[in-house]
Amino acid sequence: MIVSLEVKSRAGNMPRKPRFFLPDVPVHMIVRGNSRQAVFAEADDYHAYLGWLKEGADAHACQIHAYVLMSNHVHLLVSASDPSSLSKLPQHVGRKYVPYFNHKYDRSGTLWEGRFKASSIDSERYLLTCYRYIELNPVRAHMVDKPDEYRWSSYRANAYGVANPILTPHPLYLSLGKDKQLRTRRYRESFKEVLDDTMINDIRASVQTGTPLGNDRFKAEVEQLLGVKVGQACRGRPKITKYDIEK
Repeated sequence: MIVSLEVKSRAGNMPRKPRFFLPDVPVHMIVRGNSRQAVFAEADDYHAYLGWLKEGADAHACQIHAYVLMSNHVHLLVSASDPSSLSKLPQHVGRKYVPYFNHKYDRSGTLWEGRFKASSIDSERYLLTCYRYIELNPVRAHMVDKPDEYRWSSYRANAYGVANPILTPHPLYLSLGKDKQLRTRRYRESFKEVLDDTMINDIRASVQTGTPLGNDRFKAEVEQLLGVKVGQACRGRPKITKYDIEK
């Protein structure tokens, strides 16, 4: 089953560029606060969001492999057998979280920045790199020195085996070791390898444009299955603004 997502623009009836997802192919998803405003103010907000994220994943049969909740945006690494569920997940959470947040802080109007950004991930080559990219966000933002110091991510579960009912381990993650002790140790060791600027920029460009993150073979296979071009990541270093800094 292949799903295209087509959304009308705010300015009129011209549709936005459709997006396509494939069954069981992981997707890196980013949901940002409107105008980059904060979407979490205190611990209860993070807890509330995570509770509805779990509820949404269960309701729509989505498997969440990694996540991080930053002050003004959220990263998810998620897959689903029914690709239409991928768009339903953030919608489910938003229907619960936005009224909660607006009521709590006596505000009104939209909270999120339009539709989410997303790109499909080549599991074989880039999935575990995307895990690291997501869970290292608080370190890159200089909020903590080590990823295990940040409460609102999946790192402690993936790296130490701390119970987390939100997560469903991806088969590639499980293949890191035959038991939890070996698997988590190897996962922690992978974080000793520095994510270079080229890889970080490739991940950012892919999710921004909706281009699959993978080698040319993976991109060609995705486009062949879909029968369409699915986006083109910018080559070279993307222009960085103050809003691109993870915080």
